[in-house]
Amino acid sequence: MEVGIVARKGSDPATSLAATLRDAVVAAGQTVWLDAETATALGEAERGRPVDALTDADLAVAIGGDGTFLFAARNAGDTPIVGVNLGEVGFLNAVSPKDAEDAVLAEVEAFGRGEMNVREAPRLAARAGDWSSVPAANEIVIQSDRRGPGSGIDYEVRVNGSRYSGGHADGVLVATPTGSSAYNLSERGPLVVPDVTGLVVNEMAAESGMPPLVVDVDAEITVSVDGVDEAVVVSDGRNATTLSAPVEVTVERTTPPMRIAGPPSNFFEALGKLS
Repeated sequence: MEVGIVARKGSDPATSLAATLRDAVVAAGQTVWLDAETATALGEAERGRPVDALTDADLAVAIGGDGTFLFAARNAGDTPIVGVNLGEVGFLNAVSPKDAEDAVLAEVEAFGRGEMNVREAPRLAARAGDWSSVPAANEIVIQSDRRGPGSGIDYEVRVNGSRYSGGHADGVLVATPTGSSAYNLSERGPLVVPDVTGLVVNEMAAESGMPPLVVDVDAEITVSVDGVDEAVVVSDGRNATTLSAPVEVTVERTTPPMRIAGPPSNFFEALGKLS
């Protein structure tokens, strides 16, 4: 079995725990490596690997907050990920530092038995013409190049070809259940329990429009953008791509899904950390 470990950049506790988990996996007789930045922080730069090598691992371990988990997920393909939570809200990172060694070794043992407990969460991708976005675990946003007075886009939203809404807004956001507690929540969208198989369509600071809408996870959401020269499509708050407008952007579920290993997080317990 091969295990890849990624720690939050610039965090001494995360780096130290990465070294502890590496040693525990080695003691269990398995192959383990650290991503290049974590290895460099430990003074072992020559032993680090590129983070995208996670696609060839059997298990990834992300140590930090949900941001570290998503960073690992963007590079892990369909490799299962165990998240270790260093005091963050922890919707994705369910394992505490004190339980991290036991949780990782439990997954190592389960892999040997062919019994890893892996849960899947949907990812989204946007496309327009021949272009496709980087997959997103939280949300895809379609907006103008700036927000606020005098900016925004003219838009129309269709779900499976049927018009839902339109008008003028800062942008349109499509979120997974995982992402419902992220940018979607700051835009007054609903929280969605992770095991609900749906997507949230949310208009951002719309002048009129409709309430946020939850649609089937396999729905095709089309956002037509006009009234600006360019539209910006953003995947999980990064990987922004500028497209010439008018343009029609389609957002839908993509493969592979994000695969989460280890004990499940308590959604409602994590919500308590938001207040």
